[in-house]
Amino acid sequence: MTVELSLLGKDTHYPTQYQPDILFAIARAQSREKYAHIEGIQQGQDWWHVFEISWLNPQGIPQVAIGRISVPATSPNLLESKSLKLYFNSMNFTEFDSKETFISVVEKDLSAAAGAAVSLSLFQADDLEVSKPEGINIDDLLPERLENHPDSTLLKFDIENSEHVEVQLYSHLLRSNCPVTGQPDWGTVFIRYQGKKPCYRSILAYIISYRQHNGFHEQCVEQIFADLWQIFAPQKLMVYATYTRRGGLDINPCRVSDFTWMPRPIRLARQ
Repeated sequence: MTVELSLLGKDTHYPTQYQPDILFAIARAQSREKYAHIEGIQQGQDWWHVFEISWLNPQGIPQVAIGRISVPATSPNLLESKSLKLYFNSMNFTEFDSKETFISVVEKDLSAAAGAAVSLSLFQADDLEVSKPEGINIDDLLPERLENHPDSTLLKFDIENSEHVEVQLYSHLLRSNCPVTGQPDWGTVFIRYQGKKPCYRSILAYIISYRQHNGFHEQCVEQIFADLWQIFAPQKLMVYATYTRRGGLDINPCRVSDFTWMPRPIRLARQ
């Protein structure tokens, strides 16, 4: 289904009865057409943290948890965030005989929407740890040129050092806009790279160039991955973005050229 048919940007009521048909899926195919030759575009996971999960136990007592959803990048569809929020809220007054039953129902519903096996892990309200970012923070570097829309011509090799490196860089300056509502999305992006040394200033300039770009989180990460892969031709590459929370949800897409580089999912302080 196309995003124009979704509930994004529209006034909606919060359902109080379990409503799996409220889930809305958006096909990945169109945004991936120009990256079809890049295998890593479909390698990785989209991790979601869901902070507004509640249901009733058999005694009618509310249960709460934080959820981590894992959607494979091979799924034909991504999940639209507002419909996911409404879906979880529709379960607030529904009784489940156990936590395991709740997980099973959610995994079945989300897998049907995504078109692939989706998993859900639940954490107690106090148990989701906050991690520190690892790698080299490039935010204090000075880019040579700034643009307001994604521009892969900003990406350059380090002309002063042609050695091969293995490095993880990160920046807190990723910003893009929801393509429907225009609301800003903020995130930290991690780039793990093996190959001829790139210019770190140019990578920062490229990340900043997303500031007025309209795109879903998953699409932005895939475009970053594709541009880095095509410009630098690295031996290995990982792009992982941890976006800040909106509507009780945060989205964390990750794409890798080599599955041995799949990171563990984390949660940062801004989330």
